[in-house]
Amino acid sequence: MTRFVDVRNMVRWVAATGPEQIITGMMQYLEEDFRRWESFDKTPRIASHTPFGVIELMPASDLETYAFKYVNGHPSNPARGFQTVTAFGVLADVHNGYPVFLSEMTMLTALRTAATSGMVAKHLARPDSRRMALIGAGSQSEYQALAFRAALGIEHLTVWDIDPDAIAKFVRNLLPLGFTVSVAGSAAEAVAGADVITTCTADKANAIVLPAEFVEPGVHINAIGGDCPGKTELDPAILGQANVFVEYLPQTRIEGEMQAAPDLPVTEFWEVLVGRSHGRTSRDEITLFDSVGFAIEDFSALRFVRDSVEGTGFVEDIDLVADPEDPKDLFGLVGSLAPTGP
Repeated sequence: MTRFVDVRNMVRWVAATGPEQIITGMMQYLEEDFRRWESFDKTPRIASHTPFGVIELMPASDLETYAFKYVNGHPSNPARGFQTVTAFGVLADVHNGYPVFLSEMTMLTALRTAATSGMVAKHLARPDSRRMALIGAGSQSEYQALAFRAALGIEHLTVWDIDPDAIAKFVRNLLPLGFTVSVAGSAAEAVAGADVITTCTADKANAIVLPAEFVEPGVHINAIGGDCPGKTELDPAILGQANVFVEYLPQTRIEGEMQAAPDLPVTEFWEVLVGRSHGRTSRDEITLFDSVGFAIEDFSALRFVRDSVEGTGFVEDIDLVADPEDPKDLFGLVGSLAPTGP
Protein backbone atom coordinates (compact mmCIF):
# COMPACT_ATOMS: atom_id res chain seq x y z
CA MET A 1 0.00 0.00 0.00
CA THR A 2 1.01 3.61 -0.63
CA ARG A 3 0.52 6.22 2.07
CA PHE A 4 -1.58 9.14 0.78
CA VAL A 5 -2.36 12.68 1.93
CA ASP A 6 -5.19 14.21 -0.09
CA VAL A 7 -6.29 17.86 -0.13
CA ARG A 8 -8.79 17.39 2.70
CA ASN A 9 -6.22 15.84 4.99
CA MET A 10 -3.52 18.35 4.01
CA VAL A 11 -5.86 21.20 4.95
CA ARG A 12 -6.81 19.46 8.21
CA TRP A 13 -3.15 18.82 9.08
CA VAL A 14 -2.07 22.40 8.36
CA ALA A 15 -4.99 23.82 10.33
CA ALA A 16 -4.37 21.52 13.29
CA THR A 17 -0.61 22.03 13.38
CA GLY A 18 -0.41 25.67 12.28
CA PRO A 19 1.32 26.85 9.10
CA GLU A 20 4.04 28.76 10.95
CA GLN A 21 4.96 25.71 13.02
CA ILE A 22 5.03 23.60 9.85
CA ILE A 23 7.27 26.12 8.09
CA THR A 24 9.62 26.12 11.08
CA GLY A 25 9.90 22.32 11.06
CA MET A 26 10.28 22.23 7.30
CA MET A 27 13.18 24.70 7.46
CA GLN A 28 15.07 22.15 9.57
CA TYR A 29 14.49 19.38 7.00
CA LEU A 30 15.53 21.71 4.18
CA GLU A 31 18.75 22.66 5.92
CA GLU A 32 19.56 19.00 6.56
CA ASP A 33 19.13 18.17 2.88
CA PHE A 34 20.95 21.29 1.60
CA ARG A 35 23.91 20.34 3.80
CA ARG A 36 24.13 16.99 1.97
CA TRP A 37 23.50 18.57 -1.43
CA GLU A 38 26.35 16.75 -3.14
CA SER A 39 24.84 13.35 -2.30
CA PHE A 40 21.76 13.99 -4.47
CA ASP A 41 21.20 13.01 -8.08
CA LYS A 42 20.02 16.33 -9.57
CA THR A 43 18.69 17.71 -12.83
CA PRO A 44 16.92 20.90 -13.92
CA ARG A 45 13.17 20.44 -14.02
CA ILE A 46 11.65 18.98 -17.16
CA ALA A 47 9.27 21.51 -18.64
CA SER A 48 6.57 21.42 -21.30
CA HIS A 49 5.73 24.97 -22.39
CA THR A 50 2.54 26.00 -24.20
CA PRO A 51 0.92 29.38 -24.90
CA PHE A 52 -1.24 28.77 -21.81
CA GLY A 53 1.55 28.07 -19.32
CA VAL A 54 3.99 25.35 -18.31
CA ILE A 55 3.73 21.83 -16.89
CA GLU A 56 6.85 20.52 -15.17
CA LEU A 57 8.30 17.42 -13.54
CA MET A 58 10.86 17.99 -10.77
CA PRO A 59 12.87 14.87 -9.79
CA ALA A 60 15.59 14.32 -7.18
CA SER A 61 17.09 11.29 -5.45
CA ASP A 62 19.57 10.61 -2.63
CA LEU A 63 19.98 7.00 -3.84
CA GLU A 64 17.77 5.76 -1.01
CA THR A 65 14.59 7.70 -1.81
CA TYR A 66 13.43 9.10 -5.15
CA ALA A 67 11.05 12.04 -5.28
CA PHE A 68 9.27 13.95 -7.97
CA LYS A 69 6.72 16.73 -8.15
CA TYR A 70 4.24 17.39 -10.93
CA VAL A 71 3.49 21.12 -11.06
CA ASN A 72 1.95 23.61 -13.45
CA GLY A 73 2.29 27.36 -13.81
CA HIS A 74 -0.49 29.17 -15.68
CA PRO A 75 -0.44 32.93 -14.92
CA SER A 76 -3.78 33.59 -16.66
CA ASN A 77 -5.63 30.94 -14.64
CA PRO A 78 -7.13 33.18 -11.91
CA ALA A 79 -9.00 35.22 -14.52
CA ARG A 80 -10.59 31.93 -15.68
CA GLY A 81 -11.43 30.68 -12.20
CA PHE A 82 -8.43 28.37 -11.79
CA GLN A 83 -5.36 28.54 -9.55
CA THR A 84 -2.04 29.63 -11.05
CA VAL A 85 -0.19 26.65 -9.57
CA THR A 86 -1.32 23.10 -8.71
CA ALA A 87 0.88 20.16 -7.80
CA PHE A 88 1.25 16.68 -6.36
CA GLY A 89 4.35 14.74 -5.33
CA VAL A 90 5.64 11.22 -4.75
CA LEU A 91 8.32 9.52 -2.67
CA ALA A 92 9.54 6.13 -3.89
CA ASP A 93 11.86 3.46 -2.51
CA VAL A 94 14.94 3.36 -4.71
CA HIS A 95 15.62 -0.28 -3.83
CA ASN A 96 12.47 -1.67 -5.46
CA GLY A 97 11.03 1.37 -7.24
CA TYR A 98 7.71 1.25 -5.39
CA PRO A 99 5.96 4.56 -4.62
CA VAL A 100 5.59 4.69 -0.83
CA PHE A 101 4.11 8.16 -0.27
CA LEU A 102 1.82 10.36 -2.38
CA SER A 103 0.68 13.85 -1.42
CA GLU A 104 -1.10 16.88 -2.71
CA MET A 105 1.47 19.66 -3.20
CA THR A 106 -0.50 22.76 -4.15
CA MET A 107 -0.63 23.91 -0.55
CA LEU A 108 2.59 22.09 0.29
CA THR A 109 4.49 23.95 -2.44
CA ALA A 110 3.48 27.27 -0.90
CA LEU A 111 4.72 26.07 2.48
CA ARG A 112 8.02 24.72 1.10
CA THR A 113 8.70 27.86 -0.96
CA ALA A 114 8.17 29.98 2.13
CA ALA A 115 10.28 27.64 4.26
CA THR A 116 13.12 27.83 1.73
CA SER A 117 12.95 31.63 1.72
CA GLY A 118 13.05 31.68 5.51
CA MET A 119 15.93 29.20 5.74
CA VAL A 120 18.05 31.25 3.33
CA ALA A 121 17.18 34.58 4.95
CA LYS A 122 18.21 33.24 8.36
CA HIS A 123 21.75 32.98 6.99
CA LEU A 124 21.86 35.96 4.59
CA ALA A 125 19.68 38.76 5.99
CA ARG A 126 20.86 41.04 8.80
CA PRO A 127 19.98 39.35 12.12
CA ASP A 128 18.28 42.51 13.36
CA SER A 129 15.94 42.71 10.35
CA ARG A 130 12.49 43.80 11.49
CA ARG A 131 10.63 45.14 8.46
CA MET A 132 9.68 43.27 5.32
CA ALA A 133 8.29 44.67 2.09
CA LEU A 134 6.29 42.49 -0.27
CA ILE A 135 5.76 43.37 -3.90
CA GLY A 136 2.95 41.02 -4.87
CA ALA A 137 0.12 39.89 -2.59
CA GLY A 138 -0.89 36.67 -4.33
CA SER A 139 -1.17 33.10 -3.09
CA GLN A 140 2.40 32.91 -1.79
CA SER A 141 2.45 36.19 0.16
CA GLU A 142 0.94 35.11 3.50
CA TYR A 143 3.18 32.05 3.69
CA GLN A 144 6.23 34.25 3.04
CA ALA A 145 5.25 36.54 5.90
CA LEU A 146 4.93 33.59 8.28
CA ALA A 147 8.30 32.20 7.17
CA PHE A 148 10.12 35.46 7.81
CA ARG A 149 8.57 35.79 11.23
CA ALA A 150 9.68 32.23 11.99
CA ALA A 151 13.20 32.83 10.67
CA LEU A 152 13.91 36.42 11.73
CA GLY A 153 11.09 37.57 13.99
CA ILE A 154 9.72 40.01 11.40
CA GLU A 155 6.24 41.29 12.28
CA HIS A 156 6.02 44.60 10.38
CA LEU A 157 4.94 44.14 6.77
CA THR A 158 4.46 46.67 3.99
CA VAL A 159 2.67 45.41 0.89
CA TRP A 160 2.11 46.66 -2.63
CA ASP A 161 0.20 45.03 -5.47
CA ILE A 162 -1.51 46.35 -8.58
CA ASP A 163 -4.61 44.39 -7.55
CA PRO A 164 -6.45 46.06 -4.64
CA ASP A 165 -8.44 42.87 -3.99
CA ALA A 166 -5.20 40.94 -3.47
CA ILE A 167 -4.01 43.56 -0.98
CA ALA A 168 -7.33 43.42 0.88
CA LYS A 169 -7.05 39.62 1.05
CA PHE A 170 -3.48 39.88 2.39
CA VAL A 171 -4.45 42.35 5.11
CA ARG A 172 -7.55 40.34 6.04
CA ASN A 173 -5.56 37.12 6.42
CA LEU A 174 -2.56 38.47 8.34
CA LEU A 175 -3.92 41.06 10.75
CA PRO A 176 -5.55 38.38 12.96
CA LEU A 177 -2.17 36.58 13.14
CA GLY A 178 -0.50 39.46 14.96
CA PHE A 179 1.28 41.24 12.12
CA THR A 180 1.43 44.99 11.67
CA VAL A 181 0.50 45.57 8.04
CA SER A 182 0.94 48.79 6.07
CA VAL A 183 -0.41 49.24 2.55
CA ALA A 184 1.89 51.20 0.23
CA GLY A 185 0.84 53.30 -2.71
CA SER A 186 3.71 52.15 -4.89
CA ALA A 187 6.62 49.75 -4.99
CA ALA A 188 9.00 52.59 -4.13
CA GLU A 189 6.98 53.43 -1.02
CA ALA A 190 6.78 49.78 -0.01
CA VAL A 191 10.53 49.11 -0.03
CA ALA A 192 11.70 52.40 1.53
CA GLY A 193 13.48 51.49 4.76
CA ALA A 194 12.81 47.75 4.40
CA ASP A 195 15.29 45.21 5.76
CA VAL A 196 13.95 42.44 3.52
CA ILE A 197 12.20 42.71 0.16
CA THR A 198 10.22 39.81 -1.27
CA THR A 199 9.09 39.98 -4.89
CA CYS A 200 6.36 37.45 -5.70
CA THR A 201 4.42 38.50 -8.78
CA ALA A 202 2.74 36.11 -11.20
CA ASP A 203 2.77 37.60 -14.71
CA LYS A 204 4.95 35.74 -17.20
CA ALA A 205 6.93 38.72 -18.48
CA ASN A 206 10.37 40.26 -18.32
CA ALA A 207 9.07 42.86 -15.90
CA ILE A 208 10.84 45.27 -13.57
CA VAL A 209 8.78 45.43 -10.38
CA LEU A 210 11.84 46.50 -8.36
CA PRO A 211 14.01 49.21 -9.97
CA ALA A 212 17.64 49.40 -8.83
CA GLU A 213 17.29 52.94 -7.47
CA PHE A 214 14.81 51.72 -4.85
CA VAL A 215 17.27 49.23 -3.32
CA GLU A 216 18.98 50.49 -0.16
CA PRO A 217 22.30 49.25 1.31
CA GLY A 218 22.08 46.22 3.60
CA VAL A 219 18.78 44.88 2.31
CA HIS A 220 18.15 41.20 1.63
CA ILE A 221 16.14 40.58 -1.55
CA ASN A 222 14.09 37.40 -1.78
CA ALA A 223 13.17 37.14 -5.47
CA ILE A 224 10.78 34.22 -5.91
CA GLY A 225 8.57 35.23 -8.85
CA GLY A 226 11.03 34.79 -11.72
CA ASP A 227 10.58 31.04 -12.00
CA CYS A 228 10.39 30.18 -15.70
CA PRO A 229 11.99 31.25 -19.00
CA GLY A 230 10.85 34.71 -20.06
CA LYS A 231 9.76 35.72 -16.54
CA THR A 232 11.78 38.11 -14.37
CA GLU A 233 10.99 40.76 -11.74
CA LEU A 234 14.16 42.71 -10.98
CA ASP A 235 16.02 45.52 -12.65
CA PRO A 236 19.09 43.73 -14.13
CA ALA A 237 21.28 46.42 -12.56
CA ILE A 238 20.47 44.96 -9.12
CA LEU A 239 22.32 41.76 -10.05
CA GLY A 240 25.53 43.74 -10.39
CA GLN A 241 25.01 45.48 -7.05
CA ALA A 242 24.24 42.38 -4.98
CA ASN A 243 25.92 39.24 -3.74
CA VAL A 244 23.73 36.68 -5.55
CA PHE A 245 22.80 33.24 -4.18
CA VAL A 246 20.88 30.52 -6.05
CA GLU A 247 19.65 26.98 -5.55
CA TYR A 248 20.90 24.94 -8.52
CA LEU A 249 22.80 27.06 -11.01
CA PRO A 250 22.05 25.05 -14.18
CA GLN A 251 18.33 25.60 -13.54
CA THR A 252 18.56 29.21 -12.34
CA ARG A 253 20.41 30.32 -15.46
CA ILE A 254 17.43 29.09 -17.49
CA GLU A 255 14.61 30.36 -15.30
CA GLY A 256 15.66 32.93 -12.72
CA GLU A 257 16.70 36.56 -12.66
CA MET A 258 19.99 35.22 -14.01
CA GLN A 259 18.36 35.22 -17.45
CA ALA A 260 19.37 38.90 -17.60
CA ALA A 261 22.99 38.22 -16.60
CA PRO A 262 23.87 34.64 -17.56
CA ASP A 263 27.61 35.05 -16.95
CA LEU A 264 27.39 36.73 -13.55
CA PRO A 265 29.30 34.88 -10.79
CA VAL A 266 26.91 33.51 -8.16
CA THR A 267 26.99 31.14 -5.17
CA GLU A 268 24.86 28.03 -4.73
CA PHE A 269 23.39 28.42 -1.25
CA TRP A 270 24.35 24.95 0.00
CA GLU A 271 27.98 26.08 -0.18
CA VAL A 272 27.27 28.67 2.52
CA LEU A 273 25.78 26.05 4.84
CA VAL A 274 28.80 23.76 4.61
CA GLY A 275 31.33 26.60 4.96
CA ARG A 276 32.63 26.45 1.41
CA SER A 277 31.52 30.02 0.62
CA HIS A 278 30.72 33.18 2.54
CA GLY A 279 27.20 34.49 3.05
CA ARG A 280 26.70 38.12 4.03
CA THR A 281 30.08 39.78 4.57
CA SER A 282 29.05 43.23 5.83
CA ARG A 283 26.09 45.12 7.23
CA ASP A 284 25.73 47.27 4.11
CA GLU A 285 26.05 44.45 1.60
CA ILE A 286 23.00 43.74 -0.56
CA THR A 287 22.21 40.01 -0.65
CA LEU A 288 19.91 38.48 -3.27
CA PHE A 289 18.35 35.03 -3.24
CA ASP A 290 17.35 34.32 -6.84
CA SER A 291 14.93 31.49 -6.07
CA VAL A 292 13.18 29.46 -8.75
CA GLY A 293 12.28 26.42 -6.65
CA PHE A 294 14.26 23.20 -6.92
CA ALA A 295 13.42 19.50 -6.60
CA ILE A 296 15.47 18.91 -3.44
CA GLU A 297 13.14 21.35 -1.67
CA ASP A 298 10.17 19.19 -2.70
CA PHE A 299 12.10 16.12 -1.52
CA SER A 300 12.51 17.79 1.90
CA ALA A 301 8.89 18.90 2.08
CA LEU A 302 7.55 15.46 1.22
CA ARG A 303 9.86 13.85 3.80
CA PHE A 304 8.64 16.30 6.43
CA VAL A 305 4.95 15.65 5.71
CA ARG A 306 5.45 11.87 5.59
CA ASP A 307 7.18 11.87 8.97
CA SER A 308 4.75 14.36 10.54
CA VAL A 309 1.51 12.60 9.61
CA GLU A 310 2.64 9.03 10.31
CA GLY A 311 0.40 7.49 12.93
CA THR A 312 -2.23 10.24 12.65
CA GLY A 313 -5.64 10.50 11.03
CA PHE A 314 -4.27 12.79 8.32
CA VAL A 315 -2.94 9.97 6.11
CA GLU A 316 -4.51 6.90 4.54
CA ASP A 317 -3.50 3.90 2.46
CA ILE A 318 -4.33 3.61 -1.24
CA ASP A 319 -3.95 0.58 -3.48
CA LEU A 320 -1.71 2.20 -6.10
CA VAL A 321 0.62 -0.63 -7.12
CA ALA A 322 -0.50 -3.92 -8.65
CA ASP A 323 0.89 -6.68 -6.42
CA PRO A 324 0.22 -10.19 -7.77
CA GLU A 325 1.03 -13.13 -5.54
CA ASP A 326 3.49 -14.30 -8.22
CA PRO A 327 5.53 -11.22 -9.30
CA LYS A 328 5.95 -12.78 -12.75
CA ASP A 329 2.22 -13.35 -13.27
CA LEU A 330 0.63 -9.91 -13.69
CA PHE A 331 -1.97 -11.39 -16.05
CA GLY A 332 -3.07 -13.69 -13.25
CA LEU A 333 -4.77 -10.74 -11.52
CA VAL A 334 -7.26 -10.46 -14.38
CA GLY A 335 -7.05 -13.80 -16.19
CA SER A 336 -9.64 -15.58 -14.03
CA LEU A 337 -11.99 -12.60 -14.39
CA ALA A 338 -11.59 -12.04 -18.12
CA PRO A 339 -14.52 -13.13 -20.28
CA THR A 340 -13.98 -16.34 -22.17
CA GLY A 341 -14.80 -16.94 -25.79
CA PRO A 342 -18.31 -17.93 -27.01
